[in-house]
Amino acid sequence: MTPNRDVAASAPGADRQHLVACEYCDAVYQRADLATGEQALCRRCGGSLYRESRRAYQQLLPLVATALILFLLSNVFPIVEMELKGIRAKTTLWGAVQALYADHMVLVALLVFATTILFPLAEMMMMLYLLVQMGRRRVPTGFARIVRGIQLTRPWGMIEVYLLGVVVTLVKLSSVADILAGPALWSFSALVVVLATMLSFDPRDLWQYLAKGPPR
Repeated sequence: MTPNRDVAASAPGADRQHLVACEYCDAVYQRADLATGEQALCRRCGGSLYRESRRAYQQLLPLVATALILFLLSNVFPIVEMELKGIRAKTTLWGAVQALYADHMVLVALLVFATTILFPLAEMMMMLYLLVQMGRRRVPTGFARIVRGIQLTRPWGMIEVYLLGVVVTLVKLSSVADILAGPALWSFSALVVVLATMLSFDPRDLWQYLAKGPPR
C-alpha cells in the first residue's frame, strides 16, 4: 500500500510559490517534500494533493522522445491491410481521416483528427519544449501558458479509444476478409502504453522542478 502523508495547512505569510490547493475542497496547503512512493492527502476531505514525482520527472524526457518516434511511425506506416474478393486496401491514421472526410462525415473526421493526431501531438511537443529548456536550466518562455495548455489538451487525447475501435473492427471484419495488421498497429499499441506512463506525471509538478532545478 502506498504510504501517505498529511500536509500542514498553509499559514499566513507562507511561500506562495509552494502552495498547493486541494482540487476537491479548495483547502490550501504549504507544499512539503515527500519520500519516494509517498503522496500528500488533504486533511479536510482526504483527497489526493500530489505525489512524489522525482523518478517520474527523470523518465519523462525519454518517454516523450519515444512517444514522438512511435507517433511518427504510427502515421507513416499502414495500420491495417485488408483483402476482400481480390481487392487489397490499406490505410494509415491520416488516411482514415481523409476517408471519413471523403465520405462526407466531416464532423467525425474532425473529431478523429483532433483526438488522435492534433491534441496528442500538441501535448508531446509542449512537453518536449519545456523539458529540453528545463534540462538546460532555463526558464521556458511562456512556461505558465504552456503548462495550462498541457492540462487543457490532455483530456482530449483519445488514442487508446481509437485503438480499441480499430481492434474491434478488425475482429468483426476477420470473418469476411483477410486482415493483416500493419506496422502502425504495433507502434500504435506501444504508443498507448508510453502515453499512459506519461499521463501518470501531473504537469503541475513541473512548477516544482522549475524552481528547484532538475533532480539528481
